[in-house]
Amino acid sequence: MRRIITITGLFILFVLQSSAQFDKAPEPAETVLKQALQEAAAQHKNVLLIFHASWCGWCHRMDTSLNDPVCKKMFEDNYVITHLVVHESEGKKNLENPGAEAMKTNYNGEGQGIPFWLIFDPKGNLLADSKIRTEGQGPGAGENTGCPASEKEVSYFIETVKKTSALNEQQLEIIRKRFRENEH
Repeated sequence: MRRIITITGLFILFVLQSSAQFDKAPEPAETVLKQALQEAAAQHKNVLLIFHASWCGWCHRMDTSLNDPVCKKMFEDNYVITHLVVHESEGKKNLENPGAEAMKTNYNGEGQGIPFWLIFDPKGNLLADSKIRTEGQGPGAGENTGCPASEKEVSYFIETVKKTSALNEQQLEIIRKRFRENEH
């Protein structure tokens, strides 16, 4: 009898802890970025920060591409990848990271769709963003590549990855091929 009570007690404790995890509010955007920068500094990597939402098909394509076995290790070896939730639908606003929209705006992402990504060095200096700019355009201008798919978007992404990682040309070509699959 005592064993049944103990098992029942453990089950109730598990259910309470599980539900508490689901009720936990998302971390503020500044906290998420700070943690990623600390991890990047410790691992000698850069940070790839992606603004996304649960409903966003292109956001899911971006994550699927980054996590594809053909290139996942290449990204993991060079970047700490983290996400901030923005633009959620009315019933899911509780998933948004507090301050994420303001951060996106601060880094010239206002009015841009998602995914919108930024690359930082471990000290928090912005190295690149997902906006393709033509010569002479300022920081606020440009076209968001989102999840790179077209030749133009993927070429920009590859150039950005080349400048912010230690990947070689062969590895970059593997990534190029994988991201070009997003157009189909």
